[in-house]
Amino acid sequence: MRRVEHVMGFPVSLRIDDEGGGVGEEAVDEVFAWLRSADARFSPFKADSEVSRFDRGELSAEELSPDLAEVLALCEEYRIATGGAFDARLPGRGLDPCAVVKGWSVQRAADLLTAAGARRFCLNAGGDVVAAGGPWRVGVRHPEQADRLCAVLEITDGAVATSGRYERGAHILDGRTGRPATGLLGLTVVAPTLTDADATATAAFAMGEEGVAWAAARPGCEVFAVDAGRRVVRTAGVPLAGAGAETLAV
Repeated sequence: MRRVEHVMGFPVSLRIDDEGGGVGEEAVDEVFAWLRSADARFSPFKADSEVSRFDRGELSAEELSPDLAEVLALCEEYRIATGGAFDARLPGRGLDPCAVVKGWSVQRAADLLTAAGARRFCLNAGGDVVAAGGPWRVGVRHPEQADRLCAVLEITDGAVATSGRYERGAHILDGRTGRPATGLLGLTVVAPTLTDADATATAAFAMGEEGVAWAAARPGCEVFAVDAGRRVVRTAGVPLAGAGAETLAV
């Protein structure tokens, strides 16, 4: 089963390869309905979202949904852990938890699939991937040449997320300075969940060169990075692909 929809401003593709069918259309409908709901509730770009209403003071902290309270707690955890480099409340800007919401909501969607009985699937949200029942091959795009890969990873059960400047320019800011993050061209994190992988990749990129060691020290995280000098740095446990894995183009 395969499906692609545009949600949260990027394409989300789902591929399920379970033998004998397994998960039906109803479960897949639930996955995409959840992602659309998360976008409606947590987007800072929608005036009627819970995030926007909280930012305007229309909701108190005590009135927040458990989901948004969880997301904001994660944002605060990463702010403290990075010494302020990662911050959902940058000076002069409204509350923007998108760096946590994306991975968190897509991981929740993957959990829905698993609960519905899916065993071999890949959920790709704008290039950030949750995979199960592999091996799957996940390509890491070259940070300067859009038609090339700089690495291919082999994932069985886990997640991959990349932060860089090649799609949206210098959109990741260092919360300590308020200026675009420098020092890295791209940073990829492999982790057990996309919640961890995506937030860690964004936070580490915001930190610059020091973010590589910081991300590598996070529990369960492996790191592949290209710095501003075009030097490749990776941790020993990065699962570079070998023979026999199915190729997934991302």
